Amino acid sequence: MKKLRSELGRDISRAWESLTEGWRELLTRGTASLTRFIRVKPESPDFPQWALLAGECWETAHSVIVRVELPGMRKEDIDVSIHAGRVRIRGEKRSSGEEEETRHYFLMERAFGRFERTIPLPANIDAAQAEVSYQDGIITVILPKTEPVPPTQLSIK
Repeated sequence: MKKLRSELGRDISRAWESLTEGWRELLTRGTASLTRFIRVKPESPDFPQWALLAGECWETAHSVIVRVELPGMRKEDIDVSIHAGRVRIRGEKRSSGEEEETRHYFLMERAFGRFERTIPLPANIDAAQAEVSYQDGIITVILPKTEPVPPTQLSIK
């Protein structure tokens, strides 16, 4: 019985460590992607007000690319702008059902309403030449650099 209790204690300890590690990583990596959704009309308090709008940003020799996941949205409901060295993505995610008030939810993890997400950009981009596309729930912003900067190979001494 002591051995079983000891093994159970270790298993619970490992599970707790895994859970806390997951939350720690979410908070470290995903803090900027945690986005507040503001409902146009107040709804049930069970509806989430926060959701993850996961994104990525990287650069090549000639451009900076920003991609953000916006599942379930129409491109007409998305606004993209560049302001003060940041790309700003705003929009409104709408629920598909008008009979929301009569539904009895067992699970509701999707947030709806107005949102805004900003992503900082490097200084050497040409905002006037930016291209924006939206496909399969992912918005992509391609920002050409003002001066192409190819990767530099460094020698190790």
